[in-house]
Amino acid sequence: MKINRVSNVIKEMEKQGLNQMVVTSAASIFYLTGKWISAGERMVALYLNINGNHKLIVNKLFPIYEDLGVDIEWYTDIEDPIEILCKIVNKKEDLGIDKNWPAHFLINIMNREGAKGFVNSSPIVDRLRMIKDKEEIILMKKSSKINDRVITALCNNLKEGYSEKYYCNLLAELYEKEGVNSFSFSPIIATSPNGADPHHKSGNETLKKGQSIVIDIGGVYNYYCSDMTRTVFFGEEPNERHKEIYNIVKTANLKAIENVKEGVKFSDIDKAARDHIEKAGYGEFFTHRTGHSIGIEGHDFGDVSSINHEEVKAGMIFSIEPGIYLKDDFGVRIEDLVLVTKDGCEILNSVSKEVTII
Repeated sequence: MKINRVSNVIKEMEKQGLNQMVVTSAASIFYLTGKWISAGERMVALYLNINGNHKLIVNKLFPIYEDLGVDIEWYTDIEDPIEILCKIVNKKEDLGIDKNWPAHFLINIMNREGAKGFVNSSPIVDRLRMIKDKEEIILMKKSSKINDRVITALCNNLKEGYSEKYYCNLLAELYEKEGVNSFSFSPIIATSPNGADPHHKSGNETLKKGQSIVIDIGGVYNYYCSDMTRTVFFGEEPNERHKEIYNIVKTANLKAIENVKEGVKFSDIDKAARDHIEKAGYGEFFTHRTGHSIGIEGHDFGDVSSINHEEVKAGMIFSIEPGIYLKDDFGVRIEDLVLVTKDGCEILNSVSKEVTII
């Protein structure tokens, strides 16, 4: 197991008076063990105890040949993993569980009175995952560098008459050439006016001269995600109004980034972007938060929003992605990932944010 990370979890458990917990999120199990297990509907659970009696419960369908530094309790498809868990858990104490653990597992152990009580212990691991260690920062930087190259290659391949879906398929090929075999999320390729939908599902609409294109993409490199959005114009200069709106979003992006440093509140970073867009008269068209945390998952715990008044800490990585969306017209979003430092931040993306005509 990742000894330092597990030790940090145990310390947080002790602070919160929680002696035992089960980690069932594939991402969090990977974070703590270095092993990714995609168990589907089958249960996989890492049991942690402050006394060190850790166990990993895994179906035999998912063989583990390496030494993970934790005792493994195996079960088969005709065995009940909750029964195994009940034999491990101290029934006289509360048990921490993951927030997204399927209800049928939780109800099963509750019906068996498997613990004194049940609490959501996800925030313990979630908050530790927000602050990246040196190994994670290196991987996140590499992942973003790949994303820079992929979006550049994609833009160089934009041609009239090809569909949004075509470019999503091309993205998969471009990522694969870079050693990336999966997306962080379903890519968004949105030609105008589809770009006015922040989460447009890429379809059969074809690229035409004079359109804008919102390109929101990310890949998973060595289990760590990238995410970036650029809005470009195809075939000709945008009109003055579109250019003005584009630059409003770009400035909002830059103003938010200028405010990122340790000790600043997430809400103040959001405010820097939102205030600029509101003063320009487009506040009602900026319809989402300014950013989200990212790491092993495309959306890790934590966000950059008006209601998150927590202070950012060095080592955190999150997105800055303001946007303006005008129905039946076009949309603009510009997104970078930033790494928080003591006195500022490092932008992980280097692709130009100037008005770009392909």
